[in-house]
Amino acid sequence: MKRYYAAVPKGLEYLLVDELTALGAEQVHEGQAVVHFHAELAVAYRICLWSRLASRIVNVIAEVPAKTAEQMYSNVKNLYWPAVFSNHATFVVDFHGGNRDIRNSAFGALKVKDGIVDAFMEHSGVRPSVSKAEPDVKIDCALRADKLLVGINFSGAPMHQRGYRSDTGRAPMRENLAAAILIRSGWTNAMDKPLIDPFCGSGTILIEAALMATDTAPHLYRESWGFESWAGHQGQQWQEILAEAKVRANRGCNNCKTRFIGRDVFRRVITMAKTNAAAAGMSEFIQFEGGDATAMPPPPATPGFVVSNPPYGERLGQLPELLHLYASLGSQFKAQWQDWHVSLLCSEPMLLSALRLKADKQYKLFNGALEVNLANYQISDGGSGRAFGEDFANRLRKNQKQLAKWVKKEELDCYRVYDADLPDYNVAIDRYHDWVVLQEYAPPKTIDAKKAQQRLIDVLLNLPTVLDVDPAKIVLKTRQQQRGKEQYERMAEQRNEMVVQEYGAKFVVNLTDYLDTGLFIDHRLARRYIQQNANGKDFLNLFAYTGSASVHAAIGGAKSTTTVDMSKTYLRWAETNFKENNIRGRQHRFQHADCLAWLEQCTEKYDFIFIDPPTFSNSKRMEKTFDIERDHLWLMEQLQRILRPGGQVLFSNNKRGFKMDLDGLQQLGLSAENITDKTRSQDFARNKHIHNAWLIRHG
Repeated sequence: MKRYYAAVPKGLEYLLVDELTALGAEQVHEGQAVVHFHAELAVAYRICLWSRLASRIVNVIAEVPAKTAEQMYSNVKNLYWPAVFSNHATFVVDFHGGNRDIRNSAFGALKVKDGIVDAFMEHSGVRPSVSKAEPDVKIDCALRADKLLVGINFSGAPMHQRGYRSDTGRAPMRENLAAAILIRSGWTNAMDKPLIDPFCGSGTILIEAALMATDTAPHLYRESWGFESWAGHQGQQWQEILAEAKVRANRGCNNCKTRFIGRDVFRRVITMAKTNAAAAGMSEFIQFEGGDATAMPPPPATPGFVVSNPPYGERLGQLPELLHLYASLGSQFKAQWQDWHVSLLCSEPMLLSALRLKADKQYKLFNGALEVNLANYQISDGGSGRAFGEDFANRLRKNQKQLAKWVKKEELDCYRVYDADLPDYNVAIDRYHDWVVLQEYAPPKTIDAKKAQQRLIDVLLNLPTVLDVDPAKIVLKTRQQQRGKEQYERMAEQRNEMVVQEYGAKFVVNLTDYLDTGLFIDHRLARRYIQQNANGKDFLNLFAYTGSASVHAAIGGAKSTTTVDMSKTYLRWAETNFKENNIRGRQHRFQHADCLAWLEQCTEKYDFIFIDPPTFSNSKRMEKTFDIERDHLWLMEQLQRILRPGGQVLFSNNKRGFKMDLDGLQQLGLSAENITDKTRSQDFARNKHIHNAWLIRHG
């Protein structure tokens, strides 16, 4: 009996314990991503040949103290290495873990290598060569605390590489994960039942299943093994075990009657799957076909299993489109697949929720580094089920109908069609040409997270039908309180840009990469007022964002425009907007600065000032934080100083319940007119708190 350990992906440890025990291993116990066991040599050979779950098998040579690098080197050197491999073989050291003295795996591997080489030199005077490319022997070292586990990689190349995959799809699944999914699905207890994969990709799940059903060892045709250069290798014993496996495979292939069907929408991937199945010797058992998973033909008469790894995009922007895919799948399963078992691997709970199926069991697994869930369902409900989110859909349809004539009359390319009208559906929906931007407001902690998520799913599933929009053109964003520079940070790198128009002005908007699109559409009427009143004026735009107010001022005939913002990204965007409208000239300036500090130091005079400051700010150059409610009089005092006689300030902010200090303004010699209602357009009529706006003039 020798000591071994098997590396395994996280989440598969208990499955591997069962597999190793069934193969004859003893004293089997699991760790994190590893299973330890003892076995006779013949059993170890069988495990290498038959394990469908392990990533590698390591034969433990010794466990030595390794508190320091020198102690580790000395103890490795004292091992009798000629009993492990020949000095004519090449080798490499794979080192994992660390401790206080050995913190770098490359350094640890170097010390172990030195110990091995020096041991051979003392014994025979001949040192083996190191080869990182194709070594004959791989020494596997695992350092935990002050103990080093030294072993020889018994299996060799990673065991998930069965050797039949010449090519893979865009998101390949490792073979041992596919085997684990099949076990967890329950199909391995009923391998005579049909097995269908509607998103088969390169065919991995079906090929692994066919290998199981035909009793074919997963590594039967592997060309090389780690133990072949091991000094203790028993070639005759290995050949007998290999011959036994070939006999079992031939018998299993002759007796297999299971029906396997693979389907994928990409023809190139189907060709790839067929090639892989042929390489595995399983092509006669698997029927591959092209086609959309949501339009599958009626299932075989005998109920079986659907086991699949459908797409579950990691980027948030893919979610709306995928939700419709999963919703269609769920409807199809309920309508046509009664008594079938369905197992789907997915990393996004919202997608599984869109199925509208109740999972009997869920397992946490890992697809590479990505945590995923395998959800098992027993299909029993007939019909497609009731519609969800009907109240929301009806309100959205009503809003769209009411706004249609106004939008056409105003010739607007972008507008808000829904803004948290119903308390249960706390979202804002904006249209940009044939695109939709959906902003989810972060729900309060008092709202159940699962219920809020389900309502968001209802919204996403109803949007395409009600607004007649492609699900792929729905952009989902989550709004929550922003701090510091978070409002300027890029969310994505998709550059989904387009040009929109309002009242003769053109603006570049980006629907995906930032929290906001580059155009505050609730300020539409305020910008029109600026255009109508800027002729011949020196115009200042503070907290300018992408300069849309400055563009309107320039179009309206402003003598000059000054655009100030602390973000270089937004200032470049503002310059792009000017170019889009063919506005040029030195009279249009762009200032990169902290707006409050810039305002304190400004000595120029302006006829028209637009300012839309944040509700709260940590201005670096101010001794205190800026709060719009508390500090707006200070702000007005600074603006009064640079406002010419007869000039005006259009002041806006979005603080709910903001109260202007009218007495304080009067003491400053200023007057204020609340024009909020005049600046709130029809698409924002339902939201009285979207912003408030004031005209400030000399008293």
